[in-house]
Order: sequence, then structure tokens, then C-alpha cells
Amino acid sequence: MKLTLEALQVLDAIDRQGSFAAAAEALYKVPSALTYTIQKLEQGLGVAIYDRSGHRARLTPAGERLLRDGRHLLDAARQLELRVSKQAQGWEERLRIVVGDLIDFRRLLPLIAEFDELRSATRLSFSYESFGGIWDALYDDRADLVIGAPNQPPPGDYFIRDIGAYDFVLVVAREHPLAREAEPLPPHVIRQHRGVAVGDTSRRLPARTGGLLEGQDVLTVHSSEAKLQLILAGLGSGHLPRGMVQAHLDSGELVVKREEESDNEPPMCFAWRQAQPGRALQWFTQRLERAAAEGALAL
Repeated sequence: MKLTLEALQVLDAIDRQGSFAAAAEALYKVPSALTYTIQKLEQGLGVAIYDRSGHRARLTPAGERLLRDGRHLLDAARQLELRVSKQAQGWEERLRIVVGDLIDFRRLLPLIAEFDELRSATRLSFSYESFGGIWDALYDDRADLVIGAPNQPPPGDYFIRDIGAYDFVLVVAREHPLAREAEPLPPHVIRQHRGVAVGDTSRRLPARTGGLLEGQDVLTVHSSEAKLQLILAGLGSGHLPRGMVQAHLDSGELVVKREEESDNEPPMCFAWRQAQPGRALQWFTQRLERAAAEGALAL
């Protein structure tokens, strides 16, 4: 091969150190070895890398391009070496984490910051799913870890840890017709008005839903935040965690309506399937257990 990582390292060192002599010292080589490496590279590529016509050798345009693009290769090689080394130590190349729609992602930021300090070289990949789609991602091997799934797993072997139960409440805008209805609301009164629901993102497992009545008109949206905005606009009613709507309850924009009949929502959980998890997954499950015990994940 005409181009080698060693040659690129020499070229990079000369540019960073400012001279062949200083680069040779940094690389623990003699200057003549660096000169030979550059000359051999020039012969192999058939281009002049340095312009030697002046008092001091300077990179030619071709040399500047080689240095610039070569540094990308050097960085990639260093990252590859690090990943191979870390994988040999038990760290995964990538950890796929699916976060449930009801989880406030800001609550995960301290964990991510702590994980970064480990310098494990494991790449984190986060994505969102809703309802049964959270379990579907784990079931379908699209996730290594799910956070914020309803604690009603599909068939299969899973390792499950509770996050805690969310206090779901039926909320409507203060101008909504249901806001004026006497409590507790019977099902037939609720059914007369449109409900807002977040769509289940399942691909293989049966879709789930909650808080809706048979025959009720339903407006389906992509996220709990969109659901909240529609309810605030008076365009429907819906169940949301009290912690998510408390500020709007305090301001009077939303009101909570008690129901004659209400389903008990299952507690939320995080889960994984690997019986022998890699070090990154193991770290996250242990750290999540602590965060859950401290109540740092529930709304």
C-alpha cells in the first residue's frame, strides 16, 4: 500500500511540531527516518508533498489535502483501536435504549453525563416509542434496554424493575363542556365527547390503548406532549400523569375530573432481556435502579 498510517502519523507530527527535528523527537525517531518516510510517500503517490524551493519546506496543495484527509483516517483508526480494546474489556460497541413517551428525557441527562465519564467507547442510541411499542422494541430486538414501559410485558423472558406508578388523571380545559359536568363523571357522559390518545407504536405486538371508552370519538396523536397541547386547546379530554399537568392545574388552564369508573394504570418499569449483559447495559440497569429508588424517573 502506498499510503500507510505510519506515514500519515509522520506527516501529522511534522505539521503539529513545526519541524522535522521536533517531530522526530516527539515520535522517538531520528530526523532522517522521517525524511525517508516522506520521500517514499511522495514516490509512491507520484506527487510532491513538500515544496523545498525556499528556506523552509512547506506543504504543497496536494500535501495540505493529504494532511487534512489523512487526519480523518488517523482519528478513525484511533477510535477503532479504542472500541476494539473496550469491547475486549466487555463494553458493547453500541447500546440501544428506547425511552417511553411519558418519560421526561431531561431526567436521563445526569445518567448520560455520568456514563460519558467512564469513557467506555460504547455509543448510545436513544429512540422513542409509545405504549406497547416500548415492549415491541425489546421483543423485536430493536432495543437492548427500555425505560418507561407499562409493567405488563408480552410473552417472553425479561428482567423488569419498577420505576413506580404514575398518577394518571382525566383532564380537560376549563372551557371544555366536561369541565362543567357534575362529578363523578359517568361513562356515558364522557363518551359523548372526543378523547385524545397517543398512538401505540407497536410493529409486531398487538397495539394497546388506555383510558378510552367503547364508541368514543378519538383523536390520535404521536406524543403525550401533542396530546397535552390538544387538551389545553379544548379539543378533547384525556388521561395524563398528574406531574405532567400540575403546572396547568395550578394556573387553572386545566381541571381534573373524577370518574365513576376508571382503570388502574400499571406501574412503569424499565426492562432488558440479556441474561449476561455487557458492561454498558449492566451500568445503566444498576444506575436506573438507584434513580428509581430515589424517585428520579417518575413524573
